[in-house]
Amino acid sequence: MNRFSVHRIDFFLLVPSFLLVLISLTTLFSIDATLFRQQIFFLFVGFIFYLLFLNIDYRLFEIYAKHLYALMLIIFFIVLLFGTEVHGLRGWLVFFGLRVQPVELVKPFFIIFVAYCLSHIKLSNLGKYIAAVGVVAPVIFLILRQPDTGTALVYVAVFCGMLLMYGFPLYFYIISIVAVFMPMPVIFQFLRPYQKERLITLFNLTSDPLGSSYNAIQALISIGSGGFFGKGLGEGTQSVLRFLPERHTDFIFASISENFGFIGGISVICLLVFILYRIYKVSTKIKDTYPYLIVIGVFFILLVQVVINVGMNMGMVPIIGITLPFVSYGGSSLVTSFIILGIISAIGYEYKKQQSLEIQ
Repeated sequence: MNRFSVHRIDFFLLVPSFLLVLISLTTLFSIDATLFRQQIFFLFVGFIFYLLFLNIDYRLFEIYAKHLYALMLIIFFIVLLFGTEVHGLRGWLVFFGLRVQPVELVKPFFIIFVAYCLSHIKLSNLGKYIAAVGVVAPVIFLILRQPDTGTALVYVAVFCGMLLMYGFPLYFYIISIVAVFMPMPVIFQFLRPYQKERLITLFNLTSDPLGSSYNAIQALISIGSGGFFGKGLGEGTQSVLRFLPERHTDFIFASISENFGFIGGISVICLLVFILYRIYKVSTKIKDTYPYLIVIGVFFILLVQVVINVGMNMGMVPIIGITLPFVSYGGSSLVTSFIILGIISAIGYEYKKQQSLEIQ
């Protein structure tokens, strides 16, 4: 643990993150005052974790990467055995009345372990590629057993992004893609009915307007009805009157667009893009493989969630229950977002300090 210093804070990351939270809180207040109060509490907890991880030397994670991997698997086993089921998904644990979603909270552990594997496994490129896939497969399998297909896809996408940036030969990915997509027609037959319906809805949004298409249609109505400047705080009929399902989590972007219009929606996107750009800039200053891959992993985990969530709200991707970082309601999601923010800021500070010493 390092001694706290305000210089460790990356305000180019922290300020836009707090602006996103502010927009979220304003929207939640217009929807439900109880949600607003609970999210204030989650913000307080998230900021404490941000300060904690901001002052942890990232090299400490390298030492305990294998332990974090084992802990991740143990947690997922506990979830499968004792987890609370919500909407057909056994993905939550309850502590003293507080519901926690472990698959969200262990995302930083996942990134750290993948970075550790790619930077420490002493094998040929093909051997390292196979080994990395082998250690990640149990994690994905346990997530799918919950069954949380959406989050599993996020984990897979982040893993593939980290592999790509590590620099494996392109034909590794081509072979992997073919191996994954060849059995898709067979896999489709084993999907649950609601999963099949979501995929069909993607290609025909009006296929079942009162069933599988309902959420996507209501989200588009919410975004469209907001116009350029929005209906005004608390005046959004879709979100306030609950025509829009999950208006505070999966579809909060639609709620924001209804309240604040195109201006509100594009502001959220711009702030998220700025955070991603800042993380990318941090990655360009890092020369060592391990911390570089952690930063890249964080970049991809935010990018994938933003693309999927906004895409869900605009009817461009299937609805798979992915939250929007710093914006969607939920303690696990918000705390995780601040944890990875603290990790990135800590790594960026260490390399900025090293550059200053080299110049001197």
